[in-house]
Amino acid sequence: MSEFVVVAENTRGRYQQGVTVGQHQLIADEPVNLGDAGPAPFDFVMAGLGACTSITLRMYAERKGIALTHVSVALSHEKIEVNGVSRDRLERTIRLEGALTVEQRQRMLEIANKCPVHRALSSSFVIESALGAS
Repeated sequence: MSEFVVVAENTRGRYQQGVTVGQHQLIADEPVNLGDAGPAPFDFVMAGLGACTSITLRMYAERKGIALTHVSVALSHEKIEVNGVSRDRLERTIRLEGALTVEQRQRMLEIANKCPVHRALSSSFVIESALGAS
């Protein structure tokens, strides 16, 4: 994991952002009607959850000697209303390939729910914001 992620306007589009993650350069943008030069911010959130889920399951399968041949994670985001309050809802569908028993598949789902990004998104983050020097 990189020490810092830096996001800054890149002046190439109305809302386009340059994202620096260690040595990696990415682009974030808003949907098609606003530019669409890169994934939208919530796409990055879903990508982080999907990657963490898949990596966590692969590590678990290797450690336990489970015959997992392939993992894929599909995610979607929507706004829903819960008790009159607008909330964000992520739907995650995990596909596990290989000769796994029903019990192993169920345990893999339990493990997926323990991946670090899932835990962080499921609890309340503490986000501290400050203004930097101009």
